[in-house]
Amino acid sequence: MLAPLISFFVLTGFLLQAASAQGSKEDYERAMAWSDLTGNKLFRTGIQPNWLPDGKRFWYRVETGSDKHEFVLVDAAAGKREVIADLSALPAAPAIKSSTMRLAMRPTRRTGPACALTIVNRMEAGVEIFWMKSDGELQSYGKIAPGAEFVQGTYEGHQWIVKDKDGTPVAGFPARAGSQRVDIDGPPRRDEDDNKGDGEEERESRRRQRGPVSPDGKFRITLRDHNLFLKDEASGKTEALTTDGTVENTYRDEVTWSPDSAALVATRVAPGQAHPVHIVESSPKDQLQPRLFTFDYLKPGDALPKPRPVLIHLAERSVKLIDDFLFPVFFTEDGGISYRWQPDSRSFTFSYNQRGHGVFRIISVDRGSALARAVVDEKSATFIDWTQKTWHRFLDKTKELIWMSERDGWCHLYLYDTTSGQVKNQITAGSWVVGRIEYVDEAARQIWFFASGQQAGEDPYHEHLFRVNFDGAGLVKLTAGDGNHQVKFSPDRQWFTDVWSRVDLPEVSELRAAADGKLVLELERGDTSALQAVGWMMPERFAAKGRDGQTDIHGTIIKPSNFDPAKSYPVLEETYAGPQGSFTARNFGLGGRQRVFAELGFIVVQADGMGTNDRGKKFHDVCWKNLADAGFPDRIAWMKAAAASRPWMDLKRVGIFGGSAGGQNAMRALIDHGDFYKAAAADCGCHDNRMDKIWWNEQWMGWPVDESYERSSNVAHARRMTGQLLLTVGEMDSNVDPASTMQVVNALVKADKDFEFLIVPGANHGAGERPYAARRRMDFFVRHLMGREPRWIP
Repeated sequence: MLAPLISFFVLTGFLLQAASAQGSKEDYERAMAWSDLTGNKLFRTGIQPNWLPDGKRFWYRVETGSDKHEFVLVDAAAGKREVIADLSALPAAPAIKSSTMRLAMRPTRRTGPACALTIVNRMEAGVEIFWMKSDGELQSYGKIAPGAEFVQGTYEGHQWIVKDKDGTPVAGFPARAGSQRVDIDGPPRRDEDDNKGDGEEERESRRRQRGPVSPDGKFRITLRDHNLFLKDEASGKTEALTTDGTVENTYRDEVTWSPDSAALVATRVAPGQAHPVHIVESSPKDQLQPRLFTFDYLKPGDALPKPRPVLIHLAERSVKLIDDFLFPVFFTEDGGISYRWQPDSRSFTFSYNQRGHGVFRIISVDRGSALARAVVDEKSATFIDWTQKTWHRFLDKTKELIWMSERDGWCHLYLYDTTSGQVKNQITAGSWVVGRIEYVDEAARQIWFFASGQQAGEDPYHEHLFRVNFDGAGLVKLTAGDGNHQVKFSPDRQWFTDVWSRVDLPEVSELRAAADGKLVLELERGDTSALQAVGWMMPERFAAKGRDGQTDIHGTIIKPSNFDPAKSYPVLEETYAGPQGSFTARNFGLGGRQRVFAELGFIVVQADGMGTNDRGKKFHDVCWKNLADAGFPDRIAWMKAAAASRPWMDLKRVGIFGGSAGGQNAMRALIDHGDFYKAAAADCGCHDNRMDKIWWNEQWMGWPVDESYERSSNVAHARRMTGQLLLTVGEMDSNVDPASTMQVVNALVKADKDFEFLIVPGANHGAGERPYAARRRMDFFVRHLMGREPRWIP
């Protein structure tokens, strides 16, 4: 009888110990309820300035507590802020007439802050107002009699449609921030109407050049039997402009006219290959039998279209194929080229991104000679980040071009002479990164832009607003405060609101003078007292040296609300090392799934290692033909440095999770770093870059496809995996071919490796974030990093 009694007491002691450990029933309950517990607990943030007609004052609405708010009126000129009872005493916003608006018939795609919409019916008959939902369905909000007014609370970005008595749309527009007043006085303006707002004339001219009808309205281009035909709009006569179009070399129906309507440029293209991907929906909602879906999905190495510009002179009916010695191998999936004529109609330009992404050119073609030359000739031994760092702006009046480049190792701006193709001067310089371009003032020859890494002692990912002259002089920082900044200008650009925050500092809202960035007054400071009352703990920012012992790696550490420094906690890392960006949070937020994991009893971390974006070129180039690296040496060094002074971080129990590129990274942790990571959850991973979309993978892995693709393949190296793995994928994933995950499964089966696998029926990309899959992921880490069976609540 003694042995059973000993077993009983041992088992009872284990259960009592487990009940007080992380991952308990109470932890699950708190984690599951965390978003509800912290929702509506952050106040005095998210202001949206609504400028009054005088251009000197604005108002905003701010949440001050649960179901409490204030209206605040700010006098920018006087530097004063006052709380007002309501908005009734303020001047009404000027009305916008429907007859001066373009008709927008787009589904609602965004839900911004709350705002107010007033519609006045100035027509002789009644009208009906509709909200257009995200699926395009129209929901009626009632009818407005002639002379009547309709007031509706809505959200910025929501789409509204007004129809006349016959059901014909007379207005279609998205709701704007603040208060908006629309007078329905007739149908929307046509393209040929001259009622254009400031700055709209040039944009309208560019748009008209790209249509089938010539800017002077006399001719129309159509496509028939792979060739272009010209129709005289007055006589109706149609004639062939080209005769060399075939199935193998077909003309596209998009053309770009010269401003004087005397010439046009078209594109003749040799089509590339199709790459159909087939997926099966196992459980359709409307039928018993599975349904097959097929879509075109180009992958690395596939044959792409080969476009050629064709210059056509209308008077002579001459057709000139432009020599392609400067653009031999376009990277284009659809065969299209975007052309831009100079205002004098003497030449046109287009951008050339060479396949492999090592060459990017701005090419100019002379209308008279049809000869091509390079205005800008950008080259890199690794890659050019063409999706984010090839911004440019033509300055037609001075025959100049502002160009963005990483040629000196950092993303900066250069001023070009477009006639000679020579750099006149470098506009910005230094060991920091130019990011978004906010505004180009051609008259003052100034650029307003965001940049990061310029401020010593600050997180290098935090963006500040700057202004600089075209000649590189007069660089001035216009924002202050150690954080990430977002600004909104007054209509006349005399002032701007600056809302800035950090992961460990809630939003600070300020009003600043645009001339010098001087602080006019502080508007709001985020209030977290209600959050802290429910156990909220600020994330911790941490920086440590990476693999080279010199470069700082930045990340965040999140602890549970019931954190006890005397305890030991497993560490869970969220990863996404896609080179297109950087992903550790910069702004203050509630943390989402990271907080949920923390409440289960994990220390949750995230950091951006080498190979990710938004730092210098050397930092970024680590990813080149090397996506398997994923910054692991840097992030592991970072975690070890953090744990050295934080004994409650147990680096013997480290897990990792991620989706898409992060799914590839998560599994790679167990292949290359199984001595450090013990468990990984990989959702919808692009596990072999030859299986994923062409544009993303060739950008970082290059072309032609070579052995580097196999080196980074999880499939090719699955046999080396150690530790515990959970794979999830949606059967209807149209972003990353789900066969990529299935090929990993096949490789693991062949290698006799144990793992967990979840297919989510009907799910698209990101299936791992669906409630069931997310709960399975929680259980997976509780089981393998905490050593206990989960006590989750259904």
